[in-house]
Amino acid sequence: MSLPFTPLVQSLPASTPFVGPETLERQRGEQFRARIGANESAFGISPNATRAITDALNTPGVSWYADPENYDLRCALAEKHGVHIDEICVDAGIDSLLGLTVRLFVEPGTAVVTSAGAYPTFNYHVAGFGGELNTVNYRDNKEDPDALLAATKSHNAKLCYLANPDNPMGTSHPDHVVQAMIDGLPDHCTLCLDEAYIDFTDAPLAPAIDTTNSQVIRFRTFSKAYGMAGMRVGYAIAHKDIITAFNKVRNHFAMNRLSQLAALASVKDDAFLTTVRKQVKEGRQRIEQMADSLQLSWLPSATNFVAVDLETTERAQQLLKLLQHKNVFMRMPGVAPLNRYIRVGVGTVDEQAYLEEVLGELLHGL
Repeated sequence: MSLPFTPLVQSLPASTPFVGPETLERQRGEQFRARIGANESAFGISPNATRAITDALNTPGVSWYADPENYDLRCALAEKHGVHIDEICVDAGIDSLLGLTVRLFVEPGTAVVTSAGAYPTFNYHVAGFGGELNTVNYRDNKEDPDALLAATKSHNAKLCYLANPDNPMGTSHPDHVVQAMIDGLPDHCTLCLDEAYIDFTDAPLAPAIDTTNSQVIRFRTFSKAYGMAGMRVGYAIAHKDIITAFNKVRNHFAMNRLSQLAALASVKDDAFLTTVRKQVKEGRQRIEQMADSLQLSWLPSATNFVAVDLETTERAQQLLKLLQHKNVFMRMPGVAPLNRYIRVGVGTVDEQAYLEEVLGELLHGL
């Protein structure tokens, strides 16, 4: 039977950006012992968030819809970042916000620029709205702001995507480099500045937030350092006219009421964030030491994972398959030359100890 899908939908491949660990577990009939491939937090959520959820479960309000305006959470975020509440949009994760952004700016044939190998969900949305995706290569394992700007100008692109810190390499640019890119944007382009991992570092990576500049949308999340990946809470910081446009098209009931409460409690828990940063830093150091002991190169990271060099794509692919057989879930970048690396996530102490136990043995056979 031929279904009356639009020509655009008919032209798209039947694919998703990621194969989840649950899918692999179903295929294998066994759970992973070390789940360190999805950049999830190994350290749980804020105790304050836990209490907020627990308290709410014991009230009649647990059966209510979430506040469609996300008012209390937006107030807290506006205070945290020194902006007006009308310059914050909360939605179900950065992925959802990226989809809304593409919906606002991209029509069939609209030019968009990103890096080859950067976060694929952005590309997925661009394809879904018929945009023309133009990519530039990484330079020295980092996204290349100069090349992105040049491509934006040459293709007359409406959107340009940059993640800082970067996924999948964990590398980053200092704030002045990102600010120079912002200052160099052509008038016709809006920068999608994905800062999902910014909470993992105290280094000056984020330029000052300037919501008077209508050419920049900052994306932040509770999925990473705050440990709320499964609760789906992300937010955008931008000029009020962009936020108004988000509100025209977003699903106003996309947010989970318990997620709202947990995120609100987390915003105010600075002590928890400090502890997580310390644990992630220690976890990265342990990965680096493990790589050194195995004579593998690695990249300095500002995230909760470390990219470790396996020297060839084939060797990296073989190792990931072997790790799956040892019940370790891990991922690698999908585009050359980045795909000679594996992405080792900071896990629990037990997960990292198990990885150290099996990794040397597996490498010896490659």
